[in-house]
Amino acid sequence: MSRAFFFFALSTLWAGLPYQVLSKHAGVTRHYQFDIKLQNVTRLCQTKSIVTVNGQFPGPRIIAREGDRLLIKVVNHVQYNVTIHWHGIRQLRSGWADGPAYITQCPIQTGQSYLYNFTVSGQRGTLFWHAHISWLRATLYGPIVILPRKHVPYPFPQPFTEVPIVFGEWWKADTETIINQAMQSGGAPNISDAYTINGLPGPLYNCSSKDVFKLKVKPGKTYLLRLINAALNDELFFRIANHSLTVVEADAAYVKPFKTDTVLITPGQTTNVLLRAMPRAPNATFVMAAHPYATGPAAFDNTTVTGFLEYERPKSLKAKSRKLPLLRPKLPKFNDTAYSMKFNRKIRSLASAKFPAKVPQKVDRRFFFTVSLGLRPCPENQTCQGPNNTKLAASVNNVSFVLPNTALLQAHFFNKSKGVYTPDFPSNPPIKFNYTGTPPKNIMVTSGTKVVALPFNTSVELVMQDTSVIGAESHPLHLHGFNFFVMAQGIGNFDPKNDPAEFNLVDPAERNTVGVPSGGWVAIRFLADNPGVWFMHCHLEVHTSWGLKMAWVVTDGKGRKQKLPPPPSDLPKC
Repeated sequence: MSRAFFFFALSTLWAGLPYQVLSKHAGVTRHYQFDIKLQNVTRLCQTKSIVTVNGQFPGPRIIAREGDRLLIKVVNHVQYNVTIHWHGIRQLRSGWADGPAYITQCPIQTGQSYLYNFTVSGQRGTLFWHAHISWLRATLYGPIVILPRKHVPYPFPQPFTEVPIVFGEWWKADTETIINQAMQSGGAPNISDAYTINGLPGPLYNCSSKDVFKLKVKPGKTYLLRLINAALNDELFFRIANHSLTVVEADAAYVKPFKTDTVLITPGQTTNVLLRAMPRAPNATFVMAAHPYATGPAAFDNTTVTGFLEYERPKSLKAKSRKLPLLRPKLPKFNDTAYSMKFNRKIRSLASAKFPAKVPQKVDRRFFFTVSLGLRPCPENQTCQGPNNTKLAASVNNVSFVLPNTALLQAHFFNKSKGVYTPDFPSNPPIKFNYTGTPPKNIMVTSGTKVVALPFNTSVELVMQDTSVIGAESHPLHLHGFNFFVMAQGIGNFDPKNDPAEFNLVDPAERNTVGVPSGGWVAIRFLADNPGVWFMHCHLEVHTSWGLKMAWVVTDGKGRKQKLPPPPSDLPKC
C-alpha cells in the first residue's frame, strides 16, 4: 500500500471514529457515528435539501481490515424512517445488522438510533453502504474499503494509490415525492436528471463545468480504482479515453485479471480495476465517462457523466499546458447486450490456493424463478396510469412481494410468523409459458409476503429467467447474506436438459449482485450457511418498489456457531 494512501486511510478513519480498540481477535474494533441529517446541496443550477450522513454527499468512507469488527451508530435526525444496509457484507450470524427495512429490522424512526454491530470475516475488497428503505439511497450512500489483513499483499501489482469512484444518480425533484406519486398513480416514476461521479455530474450538464471529478495521476504509476455503482435505476458503461483498465476484483472477490477498455457495472455491483498511467505526461487531458446500459421498454436517463484524468506535469511545462486538448472515449451503444454478455463472461474467480472458489459441487435444492414486470388492478374509484387503467408491478414467479408491517427476522426468530409471512414461495413459475416469446394474455401478478425456508447448510441452485412480459429487460439481482457463484448465463429460455452441461464448476465468478440478461437467464449456486432472513431483490430501485423481491429464511443449524444470536436490546421497534 502506498504510504500516501495509508496515511489517508488512517486520517479518514480517525476523522470518522471517536476511537478504535484492539480486540482479543485478530482484528480491531472500529467505531463510526452516522448522523442522518438534511443538507442543502446545489447541482444543475438548483439547490435542494437532501438526506445525508454527517452532512456529506456522497457519504463518508468506511475503512476496515479483514477480521475487524465494526460498530456504527446511526442516529436519525430527519423526518423519514431510515435503515442502512452494508451491501455485500456477509453478516455471518449478525443478520440483525443487515439493514433492509421490514426484513431484518424495523426502521430507525425520527429521533431514534441503532448500533449496527458486525464483523468483516473472510472478505476483503470494495463494497458500499446505502439506505435500504424507499428511495433514500438516492443520496444516502458511501464506500466500504476492506483492506487485507496486515502484511497480506494483494494478488496483483501493488498500486501507487487507491481511489474510490462512486457512480450516483441525481434528480432535481425530491426523490421521495417522485416514488410516492408513482406508487399512488401506478405509472412509471420520473427519470433522473443526471449521473454523478463522486457526487459530481461533470461539464456535459447545465451549470456543471466546475462540478467535475478530476483524477490527477503521475506518469508511470499504477492506480487502483474502486468502482461502485450506487445509481438507483441504471446499469452503466464506464471508460477512460486512450487508457485500458485491468479488472482484478468484482463484488469484493478477486478475479483472474483481464484487460478491457470498458467496464459494465450494474447498481449494487463493485469492480476494482488497475489503471496504469502512461510513462510520460502526454499533451492532453483524458475524459472518463459513464452512460447507461438500458434494455427495458421504459424511458431512461440517456445522459453521460464525465470526469477528467489529468497528468501531473513538470513545472517547466505547466505554463504551456493551460489549454490541453480533451480526448473523449467511445462508449458502447445504450442497448449493447452482446457487449454486456461478453464482458460478464470474462469475470472468473481467481480460484488460487490462497483464494479458492468453493463452488457447491452437489445440489440439495433447485429453484427456477421468473423475474418479470407485470400489472396490478387499479383500486376502485381511482384512475391509474399503467396500461389500460392498471398499475405497473414486478414479480418473482408472479408473486409481487408485499413488505410486512413488522420485521420478518423478528417474526422468524420468535416463532411469530402467523399473519406476517408464509413459507410457500413457489419453487417454479405457477404457469409455464414461452418466457422470452409471446407473453400470456393475463399478465396480472399475485401479491403476498411469501418466503422460501431452507435448512442450514442447504446447497442451492437457482436459475433466474427474464421474461418478455411488458418488455424484456436486464435485472441486476442482489442476494443479501451470501456470495453466490455464477454458473452460466444465456439468451432465450433456459434449457434444463442441455444448459447445465455448460456450467462452470471450476472458477465461476463469485458475486453478490448479478445481471439477469435481457431476454435470457442466469444460473447461480450458493451454500445456505448463514442462519437468518435474507432479502433477494432487483437492484433497480423502481422494480424493487414494484415488488421484484423475495426472502430466504435459513433455519438454525445444530452447532452453537450455526445459530442466530438473539437481537440486540436497541433493535428498533415498528
